[in-house]
Amino acid sequence: MNIPRLTLIGAGPGDIELITVKGIRAIKSADVVLYDALANEELLEFAHPKALRIYVGKRLGKYVYTQEEINQKIVSLALEYGHVVRLKGGDPYVFGRGFEEVEYARNFNIECEVVSGVTSAIAAPASIGIPVTTRGFSESFWVITGTTKSGELSKDIALATKSSATVVILMGMSKLSQICELFQLNGKGETPIAIIQNGTRENVNFAIGTVSTIIPIVKEQQISNPAVIVIGEVVSLHPSFIEKFSDHLVIK
Repeated sequence: MNIPRLTLIGAGPGDIELITVKGIRAIKSADVVLYDALANEELLEFAHPKALRIYVGKRLGKYVYTQEEINQKIVSLALEYGHVVRLKGGDPYVFGRGFEEVEYARNFNIECEVVSGVTSAIAAPASIGIPVTTRGFSESFWVITGTTKSGELSKDIALATKSSATVVILMGMSKLSQICELFQLNGKGETPIAIIQNGTRENVNFAIGTVSTIIPIVKEQQISNPAVIVIGEVVSLHPSFIEKFSDHLVIK
């Protein structure tokens, strides 16, 4: 019998080539692959033909399994089959609830390993030519969840509006109007902003503007979840911003 073990893998932001070599090696050795909606399904082709492939993701707010059920499934499948690979979009420790799954499995003495992945917080803006930091524009960046466990807007966003750092918000599209309102209340209405959907994928779609102008642009571009929100002067480096808002450029 195979030794029960769990490998938690970050599948990256969507581009199949952005997964690590170590991640692919683990998929190839898996007896079971549990994969999320944001993990590129092409990665399943690396799994052994006899490996079980089970979708456990969420689409449009609808869960196939609750988090507790996923935790239980990891344990039961590891005990029955051996090596379970949990394939999650981006990095599993960046708002991915990965630690909860590892902690649960360890309670059953299941060996666990985490293979970090490329997070969309950095890769999505980079895929359209926006750095999260660069000399003269931003000295640091925040990565914040837009929606908390209770479904409310994160209080950290209000703190971030007072900073000169680049602010990257994940899972925040449903709160975009509130986010923009907070920035405007803090005198940041002219701050450059980018909304990037399906970053790194062939069907990438994005909107560039300022905090005060972005809402109608997003509607015109028909951008929805999943998307990454980037707010800060680094967005002004994008060619379309330079073309439309050259008078907003700020170099420190």
